[in-house]
Amino acid sequence: MAAPKSSNIATPEQMMQFYKDMLLIRRFEEKAGQLYGMGLIGGFCHLYIGQEAVVTGIQSALQPQDTIITAYRDHGHMLACGMEANGVMAELTGRIGGYSKGKGGSMHMFSREKHFYGGHGIVGGQVPLGAGLAFAHKYRNDNGITTAYYGDGAANQGQVYEAYNMAALWQLPIIFIIENNGYSMGTSQKRHAAGDFCKRGEGFGIPGEKVDGMDVLAVRAAALKAVEYVRGGRGPMILEVNTYRYRGHSMSDPARYRSKEEVEEMREQHDPIENIRQVILGLGKYQEDDFKAVDKTVKDIINTAAEFAQQSPEPDPSELWTNVLL
Repeated sequence: MAAPKSSNIATPEQMMQFYKDMLLIRRFEEKAGQLYGMGLIGGFCHLYIGQEAVVTGIQSALQPQDTIITAYRDHGHMLACGMEANGVMAELTGRIGGYSKGKGGSMHMFSREKHFYGGHGIVGGQVPLGAGLAFAHKYRNDNGITTAYYGDGAANQGQVYEAYNMAALWQLPIIFIIENNGYSMGTSQKRHAAGDFCKRGEGFGIPGEKVDGMDVLAVRAAALKAVEYVRGGRGPMILEVNTYRYRGHSMSDPARYRSKEEVEEMREQHDPIENIRQVILGLGKYQEDDFKAVDKTVKDIINTAAEFAQQSPEPDPSELWTNVLL
């Protein structure tokens, strides 16, 4: 494990909350993988295991009125913005107790209450939608900002640059967050993308920054800086957050395009959860028993969510006609 980094940007209590939030996402995704293997989750399922520090660090810098939009690797974002594990897991299993009443599944889930606007299956399609959310914040003058998450593959899509143009032109309060896990679907970034993603807004006058996405404190520091810039009315900003997914692109991906040694090295040397755990232990405020208590709490939440998801009824056929514009 790499030597932990000390920081004064978070209290020990906040760091412990980051640990709990990331562990909740990790355990949730592991359980989702199990349910998928049992045939209880249909369709596509993209897990966030390894990337937990990204959304945890970003969300820690936001305010309640801020809006979030992302791609289809979205379970972690839902949990990080306060959506209940029961509702998220029930949606994955297609049950009426899910956030979209079982009709959205893994890739299309929303919560207006938590200002979470998806979960989008069209690669890069959420980015201009995020610009629209930011436009609404500016129009309403509510001091809110938007965080639009997308991957390194989506960063090559044309609509992303259309969104950059409009966001810069109208000085929209949005942070464009590129979760660069290095492999798009199965193609290494070195083979599909030229230059640094964080610099791709320079032609529009949008500043960018590259961040270590395996260190939640580094992500939080960058997020606080970006939030201050954007909320201050200076227009959009880009964060390229370099992270790593331990699983394949989706549950159907065997990930043969990278070696086991590479994945093991990332797990052993750069795991974001173990990283913050070592930082916290080094502060001396919390001991092993405190972590065991958090681990038990998280385990209970996940087990309850899995049970709720399996016991919740399937939607009535009449639900096919609700929430649909004809």
